[in-house]
Amino acid sequence: MHAPERLDGLRVVATPDALDHAWFEGDVVVFRIAHDEVIAFGAVVAEVPDEHAIVERETAFVGWGLSYPEFDDLVARHVEWPLPTERPALAQGMAAGLPVKLWFEHDRVLLVVSSGFAHEVVERFRLPAFAESVKKQDTRRMRA
Repeated sequence: MHAPERLDGLRVVATPDALDHAWFEGDVVVFRIAHDEVIAFGAVVAEVPDEHAIVERETAFVGWGLSYPEFDDLVARHVEWPLPTERPALAQGMAAGLPVKLWFEHDRVLLVVSSGFAHEVVERFRLPAFAESVKKQDTRRMRA
C-alpha cells in the first residue's frame, strides 16, 4: 500500500464540445466530473477552444493507488452504487459517508478525495498502513 499522493492539475469549466477537444500538457489523467467540467490531474497547460473557458489550478485532492485486491478488500465494501466494468473509467459518489472519485485503470484503482478528508479516509476505510504516512505529511506541513 502507498501513502496518499497530492494530486495537482487544472480544473476547466467550458462547453462540453470544447472539453471534448481540449488539449493538456503533462502526464495527465482527465476526470470528466460534469458535462461541462474536468479536472486534469498532472496538467500544467491547457488549450481549450472556448473563449469563455475557466481554467484554474487545482490543488485540493489527494489519491491512493490501490491494486484491485487492495481495492476489493478495503474500499469496495463501502461503495453502495454500481461500479463500472469498462477500463479506464471514472466513478464518483459516496463511500463510507465520504465523497470519493474512483479512477479504474487496467491494473489499479486510484481513490481520490479532497485533501481535507485524508484522515477520514484512513479512519473509515480502516487503512492503518496509511495513517502513519498521513501524520508524517501533516508534521512536515506544520514545520514549513
